[in-house]
Amino acid sequence: MATRVLVPMDGSEPAEAALEYVLEMHPEADITVLHVIELEGTTLTVDDGLGFDDEVQRGMEEQAEAVFDRAQELAEEAAHEGDLETTTGIGDPTRSIIDAAADADLVVIGSHGRHGAARLLLGSVAETVARRSPVPVTIVR
Repeated sequence: MATRVLVPMDGSEPAEAALEYVLEMHPEADITVLHVIELEGTTLTVDDGLGFDDEVQRGMEEQAEAVFDRAQELAEEAAHEGDLETTTGIGDPTRSIIDAAADADLVVIGSHGRHGAARLLLGSVAETVARRSPVPVTIVR
């Protein structure tokens, strides 16, 4: 049985379903909830270095906190017995998840379940993680 489970969460219903699955199937596992902040499409400023625009950074921090608060709420509702840790990654979600998986026994990730052309055009983070992860991956729809 997995003792350390990584659950990437982006605030979507499939991500919540993945956490709910872990809470039910691995009630004693230590869970790490990972929220990845994507850099693409952000407004950057250059002062003495490269950084996020203050408003964009506040928005990203608020989104991460909302995801972490919801994860904590779900864990409390399930009377989760293990530890729940939260962490933030920055950059490409797939790369961040695979890197974080090195410290886990299992990755449980939600999938939007796209098919056909939508999956080809948009890609699938869950599918790529499943192919490249150093540990087993469970995809929850």
